[in-house]
Amino acid sequence: RVDIAKQTLSWMSAKNELLNAWPVATGLAGVGELEGSGCTPRGWHRVRAKIGAGEDARAVFRGRRPTGEIWSAELSAQFPERDWIRGRILWLCGEETGFNRGGRVDTQRRFIYLHGVPDSKPMGVPASAGCVNLLPEAMLEVFDLVPVGTKVLIG
Repeated sequence: RVDIAKQTLSWMSAKNELLNAWPVATGLAGVGELEGSGCTPRGWHRVRAKIGAGEDARAVFRGRRPTGEIWSAELSAQFPERDWIRGRILWLCGEETGFNRGGRVDTQRRFIYLHGVPDSKPMGVPASAGCVNLLPEAMLEVFDLVPVGTKVLIG
């Protein structure tokens, strides 16, 4: 579960018991499903794909592919405008037709992910371009826990 108000990602058991939780940063523009909005989409999703297994935890991704770059403060200073996607990606697919799936509200076609960001990025406050951002260590933990097909509720 991604709790927008609390800015947390919670890993729940089948019995709905809290197993772990991590701080996240969701969309700076708030919540919403519309393409181009920069908002984090709400509702039920599932993990469509896991990307980055075996890559360095500091590997930089663009278009879901490693660039060959390894994130550093110096690299970040060179490209201050970049929305850094680092380490691992869980690509989400909406499960609610007309709300977060299909047309101009399609989470997958909006390229909404759970992904790692640099350690310097703020957590616990809305700060992303619409994705759910996690610190690198948290992203590695979540990536290892979550199989493809896992349901994710954002709200």
